[in-house]
Amino acid sequence: MTEFFHSCTTNDRKREIEELLNSFAGQPGSWRHCLYFLSNSRNEYVMMYSLTVFENLVNKMWVGVASEDKAELRSCLPKLLLSQHALLPFFIRNKLCKVIVDIGRQDWPMFYHNFFSNTLQLVQSPSLAPLGLVLLKMTSEELVCPREDLSVARKEELKKLLLDQIPTVLNLLTGILETVWDKHSVTVTTPPPSPTSRESGELLTPMVLEAESGDLCMLALECLAHLFSWIPLSSSITPSLLASIFNFARFGCQTGQMVGHAERARLGVMAMNCINELMCKNCVPVDFEEFLLRMFQQTFYLLQRLTNTHTNTHTIKSRLQELDESYVEKFTDFLRLFVSVHLRRIESNAQFPLVEFLALLLKYTFNQPNHEGYLACLDIWSIFLDYLTTKIRSRLADSDRVINRYKDALVLLLREVLNRIQFRLNQSQLEELDDETLDDDQQTEWQRYLRQSLEVVARVMELLPSQTFSVLFPVLQEDLDIYLGLQQFIVRSGTSRRLNITAEADCRKLHCALRDLSSLLQAVGRLAEFFTGDVFSARFNDALAIVQRLVEVSCYGSQISLYDVEMAVPSVLKPDLIDVHAQSLAALQAYSHWLAQFCGEVQRQQDQTQFVDLIRSSMAATTPLINAKVPEKLLLSACHLLVSMATTVRPVFLVSLPAAQNIFSLITDNHNHRLPQEDSVAQFVLCSSSLSNMLLLPWPSLPEAEQQWQSRSANHTRLLSSLTQQYRLLPRPPSHHPNSKAAIQQTLCVLRDLVDSISVEATKSRQICYHSLQESVQVTLALFPLFIQQPDVTDEMLSFFLTLFQALRVQMGVAFTEQIIQTFLSMFTREQLAVSILQEGSSGSKVVQKFLKILQVVVQEPGQTFKPLLPSILSLCLDQVYPIVSERSCPDVKAEMFELLFQILHQNWRFFFKSSVLSSVQRTGAEELMENQAQFIAAMQAFGQSFLQPDIHIFKQNLSYLEVLNTKHKLYHRKLFRNTMLFHFINVLLQVLLHKSHDLLQDDITLALYNMAAVDFPAFYSSFLPEFLNGCQGLDPHQRTSLARNFTPERDLPSFSQGVYRIVNDLRFYRLCNGSLPPGTLKL
Repeated sequence: MTEFFHSCTTNDRKREIEELLNSFAGQPGSWRHCLYFLSNSRNEYVMMYSLTVFENLVNKMWVGVASEDKAELRSCLPKLLLSQHALLPFFIRNKLCKVIVDIGRQDWPMFYHNFFSNTLQLVQSPSLAPLGLVLLKMTSEELVCPREDLSVARKEELKKLLLDQIPTVLNLLTGILETVWDKHSVTVTTPPPSPTSRESGELLTPMVLEAESGDLCMLALECLAHLFSWIPLSSSITPSLLASIFNFARFGCQTGQMVGHAERARLGVMAMNCINELMCKNCVPVDFEEFLLRMFQQTFYLLQRLTNTHTNTHTIKSRLQELDESYVEKFTDFLRLFVSVHLRRIESNAQFPLVEFLALLLKYTFNQPNHEGYLACLDIWSIFLDYLTTKIRSRLADSDRVINRYKDALVLLLREVLNRIQFRLNQSQLEELDDETLDDDQQTEWQRYLRQSLEVVARVMELLPSQTFSVLFPVLQEDLDIYLGLQQFIVRSGTSRRLNITAEADCRKLHCALRDLSSLLQAVGRLAEFFTGDVFSARFNDALAIVQRLVEVSCYGSQISLYDVEMAVPSVLKPDLIDVHAQSLAALQAYSHWLAQFCGEVQRQQDQTQFVDLIRSSMAATTPLINAKVPEKLLLSACHLLVSMATTVRPVFLVSLPAAQNIFSLITDNHNHRLPQEDSVAQFVLCSSSLSNMLLLPWPSLPEAEQQWQSRSANHTRLLSSLTQQYRLLPRPPSHHPNSKAAIQQTLCVLRDLVDSISVEATKSRQICYHSLQESVQVTLALFPLFIQQPDVTDEMLSFFLTLFQALRVQMGVAFTEQIIQTFLSMFTREQLAVSILQEGSSGSKVVQKFLKILQVVVQEPGQTFKPLLPSILSLCLDQVYPIVSERSCPDVKAEMFELLFQILHQNWRFFFKSSVLSSVQRTGAEELMENQAQFIAAMQAFGQSFLQPDIHIFKQNLSYLEVLNTKHKLYHRKLFRNTMLFHFINVLLQVLLHKSHDLLQDDITLALYNMAAVDFPAFYSSFLPEFLNGCQGLDPHQRTSLARNFTPERDLPSFSQGVYRIVNDLRFYRLCNGSLPPGTLKL
């Protein structure tokens, strides 16, 4: 063993030693030698190896061990543990305990009747209690959630046996905790009898907790935490046990540098762990509610201690900072569980001071020592606000009374959250937050902090709209005044302009004001949804005030263009100024739905000046930014606002505004000469899309006759002709100039976006769009074969065609659609597909995915339009793509191919099954008429084959497809499926469960099995099950009979699921037993 673990030993020699050791372990009777090694060796490697041999023997081969040998092991190992436990390293001792518990799991109570009583005796013995507690915790872990295979009957028996022992166990553990507490505590004052009374002194304080006592309590609390994770709430959990746990939970509240402080803090964390295990349980018996109340009162007392300031000079924050970080985390977890799981139970109880609890929770939240702790507390407030909102919606008549009860706490929460996001109040803390590195959700630490804070503000706004507005608006106003006053500090010298603010304090103040203004503008944007819909009229004046301010700020920013001004510390202030300008445009964009509603309202009135002014000023703020050389962030905000104006608000006069005309001429004139630079393609696409939408989208509230379609159509054709001029004039074959490739990719990107934005609009808009596009579509189709070897270009072309098919397939007509599909089908030969698909993740593979997506759109078209294409699509799928992907992973192409197969079956069922509606209603025994049977069988085989492969996503997707086909078309009941495939599918799914290869999908698989068996339950139980068991290797006839008998022939889903779980579990268990029997064993 020493040689094996020596650093100089070669891998070959290690392999040799490993084979020797494995061969020794496999010999009958090798355990006797291991028992000798274990008793006489002090080499840790040798001891560990010996214990591994025992573990393997007990878990894998126990059935085949002779009964006298088992008895010897049951007697020797515990004796060895008792005699040596103090000398053994703890990991060896724990491993030995585990082996003894494993034997107990197999043999208690029948053959090892004193297993549990021995453990309890150890727990009661003063000197051996720690060892007893280690065994007790292990027993709870290994017998309730056994890792190795046991039969279901044995699992149920063990759980029941343990539950019978729980009252005794909990009493013993309570005794241990109480004894230690009473021995070490010095009573100064008792805790207050009720949580509403004020604290009157210090805690019950153990002066010094001996190390041994501390370790003992730690083990007892660890034991309790595991027991609480699985035992139900019952009277066994006594008030005295709860009081003891809370005594130790208070240790976490203590600060200071006393001896043993860290040890006590660990006990506090463990005690909170026990409490949280109880709190997780949502199923609370009625007689236990009183008990819960007592628990919450104890916690209320702890929360008072944590947020108490009048004991000494400590602030709450510094006090929380001194506590063990894990304790604060556990306490926050407790508060979350209290609010999310139990608040509804306790809220109406007059004995629990809920409003005072919320006041303490506020203190606790806003004194968290770090950002993570603070955000975790904000989560709790979000849960509470959701609870309140739901409650008010369900009790509208009573809503004022409910809100008034919590109003003060909510306003305080709102003020504090707003204070927490402001740099002028918390600059040093907020500067710590990273604003550069993106996390998995594509946001920085600062953005996440701000977003979570603004979500709380929005939830409060939903409950208290006018109060929220009156708190937020003055703060916004203050920072706006600073920003709008910057103009007076701009000094001109020649052609340049300079911001005349140089003193360090002034620069810092300006930096904070700008950061805060940016955050508050985001807050104002987030609240836009609370001014639209039914409350539009009631809150009109508030919304109008906001929008007018936003328009004013945006115009000011665009006129004064502060990003062009020279200034002190430009690396700090310039980004701040750009951000404020961009956020003012983004906030204005958030109110586009409100503006759209305003637009609808003013069309019914005579006076439209207010509305027209807002739109004109917004456009005047936006368009200068699109022409000038401005920072990208600003340009994007301006383009998005423009898109919203054209798409959401849609004022009739938008096109005729000088600002809009400027953009038209900018885009069309520019485009004749050059394409946009690489980095401004996105902005160019957005601008083109908004211009197209101004001409294509119907104006709201106007009759068809007044929509001016004729002139709009002519303008749209002109716009597109200009946008695509360079593209349409490309030479054929295209030159290898990189510009021609760029021209194709950029033009198609623009066109795709135009089409996408009208995909859900009225027919007229789509007709005009297709009319303007026609020539470009023809050009693209002609270019496609020329670029088939350049996947990055074909990918862009197919993306364009996919969008076309999704939005304009009706306008394109059958003949042209067929022409396109046939072109594609002829290009994607077997060889071409193989080359593309096999470069996994490459653009070639993406091209095939897009092509399959286009075919999905085609086969989903209702009616007979594209039915003639079905045979060639099916052939492509089953004869060309499937053979390439079936034996390889290619998950992306596979997923699209199976989706296509599913859509063909689902949307074109009559292509395979001709039965009339009448015959399916009458359910006569008439023969089902089937066509294209060979393709149907091939498709089903492809689905079946996918269940034999490891890819869990494809498995889940395909299983759900079969279930949908069964729900909609009775797939499992069809004669062909029932007679030739049903039992094959059931067999495959059961084998998957047996092999544990897709355990995450256990519930989905069981449901599918149930639906398949439900086609003919009698046949499932009487013929399939015996046949399945006969085909299972590694079972004897008696075991087969027993497995079949235990699967009771029930027809409801819960019982059937239980039956499946039982047969799969027990089959595995029997195979394990049979595999461990020595050769020649006689089976009875």
